[in-house]
Amino acid sequence: MIMFVVLYPTIYTLLQCSDRVKSLLIPKMEMDRISSLPNDVTEKILSCMPLRDAVRTSVLSSKWRYKSAMLQDLEFDECVWRRSQDWEFHDDDYQIHTFGNMIDHVLLVHIVPIRKFKLCCTMDEVATRDIDRWMTHLSRNSIKELTIKLWVDHEYNIPFSLFSCQGLSHLELLKCLLKPPSTFKGFKSLKSLQLHAVDVAQDAFDNLVRCSPLLERLTLRYCDGVTNLIIDAPNLQYVHVLGVFNVINLENASSITEAEICMIIHNDEIGVPASWIPACNSSNLLKIFDHLPHIRRLGIKWRFLEYLSLGSLPEKLDKPCQYLNALSIDICFDDPDAIPTALCLLRSSPALQELEIVMDRREKLERIHSVVEEVKSSCLDVSYNCTLSQLRLVKITEISGVKAELDFIRFLLLSSPLLERMTITPPRFPERATVDGFPKLVKELLQFKRESKHAEIILLDP
Repeated sequence: MIMFVVLYPTIYTLLQCSDRVKSLLIPKMEMDRISSLPNDVTEKILSCMPLRDAVRTSVLSSKWRYKSAMLQDLEFDECVWRRSQDWEFHDDDYQIHTFGNMIDHVLLVHIVPIRKFKLCCTMDEVATRDIDRWMTHLSRNSIKELTIKLWVDHEYNIPFSLFSCQGLSHLELLKCLLKPPSTFKGFKSLKSLQLHAVDVAQDAFDNLVRCSPLLERLTLRYCDGVTNLIIDAPNLQYVHVLGVFNVINLENASSITEAEICMIIHNDEIGVPASWIPACNSSNLLKIFDHLPHIRRLGIKWRFLEYLSLGSLPEKLDKPCQYLNALSIDICFDDPDAIPTALCLLRSSPALQELEIVMDRREKLERIHSVVEEVKSSCLDVSYNCTLSQLRLVKITEISGVKAELDFIRFLLLSSPLLERMTITPPRFPERATVDGFPKLVKELLQFKRESKHAEIILLDP
């Protein structure tokens, strides 16, 4: 890396000059010193440069003509291209004028297998037929990592050639239509799958996950077609999902150590979706955590806590989260079941060291305010039988200063003997704060008793 920092300015200077000017300005010794570097060092330098500049090194000399053609990792970013349209690259009679031409040229002269290919662009610069052609080329080059991010109005239909890439270990797609052929039996080497705003049918998604036996990381965000999140992946370790789901089932994914689950509902839907309600004497909370024995980091976002609170709610989980050391929860204090559910998780996490609470001010139109206040008070009155023996760091955001929030903070301070720091952030929008304002909030918090003698409360001034 040090060599790259030293040599890249010199290489970049060479690229700014014509061949004739370079011969006058750059001593022959310096040219030879750069050109005589070992191939592995040259490849390392080129891999640290933007691909646009790496390709341009082919004009430096005959020794550099095919250096960039031996790169195994190719990243084409239209944003980088647009920032650098003040030059034109000439290679004999071939002249690059467009982003698509540049990609065509690089793939045409490439002479080694492509390990990684990344494309980020809009359809203003490339056509669907261009991407189809590149995908066909990649399918014949033992591609290992593929990223396609397209900023388009209509999804790009992934061609069948992709599904023949059985050496693929990483796949990331944005704004694509994923429709595998009927003969597709999964990716045997796939370890990481990221789908963002991808249109994929439920059965196709289930088959893709189930038939990728080495899958370790899964990201699924705003994907049309996937409404039942039933994950069958025994080796899965990381999962991040965000979407409208009827049900979440992790029964066959018990190796997960890190998860962030965000559940949302349709904008026109009021109340709890009927599909979330479990059968009698059942519990969504137990169904989820019975199959997360190794979880270490967990994010419960948006409406997921509400989903977990439905059904029979125990005071403590039958199977404690023995390894959970970092927990982030979005809590709506207008939901009378939110606090008992959160407390159940806290009681069941003996190794918890880091806790983040995001105050969700979503209003519940179907709830009566007076009943909510009564339930919230009763919940907190009986919650102090919990000791968070390992908790050290707490972060609370979007606090508005209502009684239920302050009671919860008081509970955390009295239950955490090893607490080191609690950071509290007021709302980003001033209208969400209490009428009495920030000074009164500060005064109340500073008067709270603390179990830990070293606990520090940090309030960020709005």
